[in-house]
Amino acid sequence: MNAKVILIACLVSVAAAHSPDRGYNYRKPAPAYSAPPPAYGKGMPFDFAYGVVDHYTGNDYSHNSNSDGNVVNGEYRVLLPDGRTQIVTYTADHEHGYVAQVTYEGEAQYPETKPYQPAPTYSAPAPAYSAPAPAYSAPAPAYSAPAPAYEAPVPTYGTPAPVYEAPSPVYGAPSH
Repeated sequence: MNAKVILIACLVSVAAAHSPDRGYNYRKPAPAYSAPPPAYGKGMPFDFAYGVVDHYTGNDYSHNSNSDGNVVNGEYRVLLPDGRTQIVTYTADHEHGYVAQVTYEGEAQYPETKPYQPAPTYSAPAPAYSAPAPAYSAPAPAYSAPAPAYEAPVPTYGTPAPVYEAPSPVYGAPSH
């Protein structure tokens, strides 16, 4: 009986935890504030310019821009791969946004492309020298044969004397 009461109490507590008023409520509450309207103040005046001309790599571009704090005026130039220079002159402000005028200087050049030519293969060059001749002869000995530093050995012992006697027979004469 106690087990049933405990089981029912557990089920009631789980159901209460997941009620729509508590727990996993996925409804988003309405924000308590509204987003402020955009406010554009006067910006900082500036003036800058830069340019790059590198004949080795073919890079040629520049940019200059200035502002009085309200309106930005500028121009940039880029040398295009077809040989023309693209010039973009622009004005940007908070009322009209970014307004650009694009012009081109020069005439597009499209040189004829040549078909692929594999690189020439080369063989190893022939040696331009001969084998060197020896510049020396076999060396002559710079020493004489050494004299012996010892005398012929002399024996330090004599002929040993026998340490045993002639054997005597252990058996008797044979009987017939």
